[in-house]
Amino acid sequence: MPWLEVSIVDQRAEFVALARAGGTAIRTLCQYFGIAPATAYKWLGRAAEEGPDGLVDRSRRPHRSPRQTAPAIEAAVLELRDDHHAWGGRKLSTYLRTNGCSDAPSASTCTEILRRNNRLNVAEPATRAWKRFERPLPNQLWQMDFKGHVALGQGSGRLHPLTVLDDHSRYCVVLSACANERGDTVRERLVAAFRHYGLPDQVLADNGAPWGHIVGRGWSQLGLWLLQVGVWLSHGHPYHPQTQGKDERFHRTLRAEVLQGPPHPDLAQAQRAFDQWRHIYNLERPHEACNLRPPVSRYQPSPRPYPETLPPLEYGPDQLVRRVGNGAISLHGHRYWVGEVFAGQPVGLQQTTVDGVWTVYFSRFPVASIDEREAIDD
Repeated sequence: MPWLEVSIVDQRAEFVALARAGGTAIRTLCQYFGIAPATAYKWLGRAAEEGPDGLVDRSRRPHRSPRQTAPAIEAAVLELRDDHHAWGGRKLSTYLRTNGCSDAPSASTCTEILRRNNRLNVAEPATRAWKRFERPLPNQLWQMDFKGHVALGQGSGRLHPLTVLDDHSRYCVVLSACANERGDTVRERLVAAFRHYGLPDQVLADNGAPWGHIVGRGWSQLGLWLLQVGVWLSHGHPYHPQTQGKDERFHRTLRAEVLQGPPHPDLAQAQRAFDQWRHIYNLERPHEACNLRPPVSRYQPSPRPYPETLPPLEYGPDQLVRRVGNGAISLHGHRYWVGEVFAGQPVGLQQTTVDGVWTVYFSRFPVASIDEREAIDD
């Protein structure tokens, strides 16, 4: 004979029936059922007043909840969440509080409002906590990359989002809907950013086209132009995206808040969406890395203006000046490789503390090193 599964309500009904039948003392029944006399009389009283419905557990919710979130405040949280579907409780709470809502709920209350209204996203797996590094001032370093590419609607081609982020403030200086990932496309967008925000000291990019620094190929035309206007171009370690961690994290936010919906019909519509979201991201959206303030709170334009005319290349009196021809220079009767991109440009050679080893400068930037024991014409 299988075991019988009896619910607690059924047990209460059995107790009440046995108690009403008489013949067994209430306290004896309490021992059999493992309950206290006070509990027994409570269920007997409820059964007498309400019948079988009285044996069901009542809600423990209090009759009054003086600290319950007002319906208008809850509606404001849900409306803001609908406008920014990737924002969590901390961002929602901070935004409401800093935009005039004196009764803004706490972050945990906002999260609970989202939970009971089925607005929480599926929890993502925990990720490793990386120690944050950032430049101490704005415009000391910009991080730059393309966020892959996605399809446009109705077979209109591919969208290549170009992103440039200030390392110190996380301020987005470029968010451009590009049709390709060529160097001249990047240069056009950077010129617009330089004219608007001034020059950074350094730009960090990936390896490969159009950034350059591919093993065996060296500098690109884009890198040469950046050096000419006075910006150093550096590269992340190959296969190590953490070097550009801030821009990679920005790409996750861009994907979650802009790119997850239906595809944009064309580049113009994508750019309008980018411009609208970039304004919110820079000026309104609380950023956890900025102590839940928007990036604009930590950013200011660079005091270095963009030179509309390229400045002349100048070298110091302690440097030997050589003109690059076909990627190589001549020194002491021998030829040494510098890089094809510098063809026709003057470079400065400065001897190091190691005999026969020279550092090659383009403007004020070290771009190569040559060793007199490794001449290419030997």
